[in-house]
Amino acid sequence: MTVANMTAWVRAVLLGVLLGLGTIGAHAADNDAAAQVAREATQPSNNAPVWRAVNEPTEHYSAIKTPEAGVLIQTSGQEWRLVRNGVITVYGGWLLSLALAGVAMFFAIRGPIKLKEAKSGKLVKRFTLVERYSHWAVAITFIALAITGIFIMWGRYFLLPVIGGSLYGPLLFVFKNIHNLVGPLFTISLVVMFLVYVRDNMPTGDDIKWLLSGGKRAAHRFNGGEKLWFWAGVTFLGIVVSWTGWVLNSTIPGIDYFTRDTMQLANIVHGVAATLFVLMSIGHIYIGSIGTEGAYDGMSSGYVDESWAKEHHSLWLDDVNAGGDHRGKRSAS
Repeated sequence: MTVANMTAWVRAVLLGVLLGLGTIGAHAADNDAAAQVAREATQPSNNAPVWRAVNEPTEHYSAIKTPEAGVLIQTSGQEWRLVRNGVITVYGGWLLSLALAGVAMFFAIRGPIKLKEAKSGKLVKRFTLVERYSHWAVAITFIALAITGIFIMWGRYFLLPVIGGSLYGPLLFVFKNIHNLVGPLFTISLVVMFLVYVRDNMPTGDDIKWLLSGGKRAAHRFNGGEKLWFWAGVTFLGIVVSWTGWVLNSTIPGIDYFTRDTMQLANIVHGVAATLFVLMSIGHIYIGSIGTEGAYDGMSSGYVDESWAKEHHSLWLDDVNAGGDHRGKRSAS
C-alpha cells in the first residue's frame, strides 16, 4: 500500500467516525428535543432540567472575573438558611425568652439578696476610675449590640406584625447600621477591659472551692463565678463575636474577598456565640444590679460598704486591711 493510499484510507476512517458521532449526537439531540416536547405537553413550564444545570456544583461562565461569579445558585445556601432560621432562631429565641422569664420569676419570688449584716457606713474603694470606665464602655456597646442584634434576628417575628413592613424595613436598616458601627467600638473596649482586669481574674484554687460550695466560700477580689464570666463570656465569646462580626462586615485586614461559604459559616458562628453571650450576660447583669444588695455601688461610685465586702469578698477585704491592695483605699465616711 502506497503512502497516498494509506492517507486516503485514514481520512475515510476518520470521516466515518465523525459521521457516526454526528449521527449519534443528532439522535441524542432529537431524543432530548422529543423528551422536552413530551414534557411540555404533560408538564407545562417545567424548567427542572434548566435549574438542575444551574445548581450544578461546577462554576459556569461569567464575564465578571471574581471568585464565585459563575456560581448562580450555591447549594449550601439552603443548609445555611435551615440552620440560621431553624436551629438558631427557634432554639435561641426560646432560650433567651426562658432565661428572661426565669430571672423575672426568681426576682418576684426571692427578691434581691440582702446583706446579712447592716451596712456599716464605712466605704472601701473597689474599682478605680479606669476600671469603671472600661467596664461601662464594654457594657454600653454590648447592650447596643444585643438590642439591635435581637431585632435583626427575631424582629420579624414579634415586631413586624405590630408595626407593618413600611415602618419595619427602615427601622431594621437603622438597627443594622448601628450594629455595624458599634461593633468595632465594642472590640476596642473589650481589649482595653481585658488588659485592665486580667491580673485579678487569674484562676486560683480558691475559685474552684467557691464554685463547688455554690458561692458560700470566701472569695478574693473576684470570685469563681465572676472569673468564669470573665474568661468564658467576656474573653472567649467576646473574641468569637468580634472576629465573626469583622468577617461579616468584610473588614478583616489583608482579605479582599469573602466567599459565600465563609460568610454563611461566620453568620452561624456569630449567631450562636452572640446568643450564648447574651444568655450569660443576663445572669451577670441581674446579680450585679437588682439581684444583690450593694453590688451596683462598686461600679457606680467605685466604693462598696465594708459589710458588703466582708460578706462577698472577705479575702480581698483582708488583703485591703493588710495593705496588700493599694486600690482598696477607704473613704472618709
